[in-house]
Amino acid sequence: MTERQATIASSSGLHARPAKLFVSAVKEKGIPITISVEGGADLNAGSILALMGLGAAKGSVVTLKSDAEGAEQALDELVALLETDLDAE
Repeated sequence: MTERQATIASSSGLHARPAKLFVSAVKEKGIPITISVEGGADLNAGSILALMGLGAAKGSVVTLKSDAEGAEQALDELVALLETDLDAE
């Protein structure tokens, strides 16, 4: 299982536009990926509803996981996306 942690950088957290961009990026990877906040359940990172339910605000640390082939590179790219202020772009 490959696992990475990321700190949410977007000022609105993982909601609205940042969530939409993140879900699109997850779907482009074509592998199953989960996301969770500390102490929370692993949720489908490719689901906008799951992301909205996380309640991940700016500064929250989330964990991404996948056991699929190519997960290392995919998770690294997704971490970079989450650690970018997507509201500013």
